[in-house]
Amino acid sequence: MNFLKNQFFLSTIFLLSVVLHIKAQTPATAQTMTLEQCIDYALKNNIQIKQSELTTDLSKITLTQSKANLLPSLNANASHSYNIGRTVDRFTNQFADAQVLSQNFGLSTDVTLFSGFQNINTIQQNKFSYLAGKYDIEKMKNDVALNIATAYLQILYSTEAVDNAKNQMGITAAQVDRTKILVEAGSVAKGILLDIQSQLASEELNFTNAQNQLDISYLNLAQLLNMSSAEGLTIVKPELTVGSDALLAVTATQIYNSAVSNLPEIKSAELNVKSAEKSVDVAWGGISPRLSFSASYGTGYSGASQRFSTLPAFQGYSPNGDITSSGDTVYSPLFSSGTYEKIPFSDQYNDNVNKSFGFYLTVPIFNRWQTKTAIDRARIQKMNADLTVESTKLQIQKNVQQAYADANAGFKKYNASLKAIEAMQESFKYTEQKFNVGLLNTNDYNDAKNKLIKAQSDLLQAKYEYVFKTKVLDFYQGKPLKF
Repeated sequence: MNFLKNQFFLSTIFLLSVVLHIKAQTPATAQTMTLEQCIDYALKNNIQIKQSELTTDLSKITLTQSKANLLPSLNANASHSYNIGRTVDRFTNQFADAQVLSQNFGLSTDVTLFSGFQNINTIQQNKFSYLAGKYDIEKMKNDVALNIATAYLQILYSTEAVDNAKNQMGITAAQVDRTKILVEAGSVAKGILLDIQSQLASEELNFTNAQNQLDISYLNLAQLLNMSSAEGLTIVKPELTVGSDALLAVTATQIYNSAVSNLPEIKSAELNVKSAEKSVDVAWGGISPRLSFSASYGTGYSGASQRFSTLPAFQGYSPNGDITSSGDTVYSPLFSSGTYEKIPFSDQYNDNVNKSFGFYLTVPIFNRWQTKTAIDRARIQKMNADLTVESTKLQIQKNVQQAYADANAGFKKYNASLKAIEAMQESFKYTEQKFNVGLLNTNDYNDAKNKLIKAQSDLLQAKYEYVFKTKVLDFYQGKPLKF
């Protein structure tokens, strides 16, 4: 009974360990993704795209500010200060020796009425720069999508390479088992078995290399997707077929014309030209007179401002000691002393109101060639923008022509490889039959098998080269990247 309990306990521990091991080996984030899902995921998580979007947001803010520069400014100011010591009070215009409280309040505004249309042209310049930035984001997204498609196709290629290597290894392994039986029966020499085992070891190495390449391909895709690890990531394997007729129904020139009309990098470069043109106009505006309008409204309070609270009263006359030529005494009027009080805040704020407005004209005469230098710099930048458009178009034309030639070459290579592998398979089948009946040595058998493996590899490469180049041409025609 104890023996059964112990067996049950050990069996339970073993099963739990197996379950935990399997659970540990199962990725928590396992997911199978199509090409479209990979592209969408990358576009949402790509850091460079996010940074480019932030840069475009800054351009939009700059555009908004340039529009706001057409509006008048309005500023309020206020001060509350104490003066200790001798000073001239700004409101009484008299010397004050005691501590004096001063308060000032004001509003001011100014607006540029004319500046050679610099503000208007700056708005247009910033608008074109902002739109160009948006197309730059689209161009970056296209680059990411192409990179994802390349990595996706590399995985498909590596997967088929692994399957081919596995199949070939299985054929050779079966041949090893068959040869072992013949050696044990004394029908063939042991050296033949060793040669076949050597071939199997070579194919196992090929399989290992193919599997390693597949792992690296998944890692490359995971890095493009900004994933922390490729663990658990798998892709959908679509059926990729190459028809018997060429799929290139359009010419390279037609594809180029479509690309020039649709690609965001062309539109971005053309908008940068327009932005540079407006930059020249802005620079020319520097030689124009500048007319502006300013106005202000203010008031204040001074603790030194006083007024009579009781007026002086007439109290008669008193001789002042002067005698006229006739001998009469001169009398002067006498007044009682009045009393003073500080003028209240409200009265001073009403009495001290000051208003001003004016138009100001500035005519540039000489500014140490700064305006001329700005114009020349803007012209050169405009010419450089023109050259960028031409350079971008030439690069796209080169890419289209190269992809078109590669696609045609890949299609021809695929058809040639397809014929070659059909012939090679028949040849190997015949060679294998001869080897099985002892009419062929292992060197010839292994040589025939290696040729078949190479033919399969050539066919696989030609297939994916053609598929990728056709996808590139689809991209230049504005077609979505999908299988």
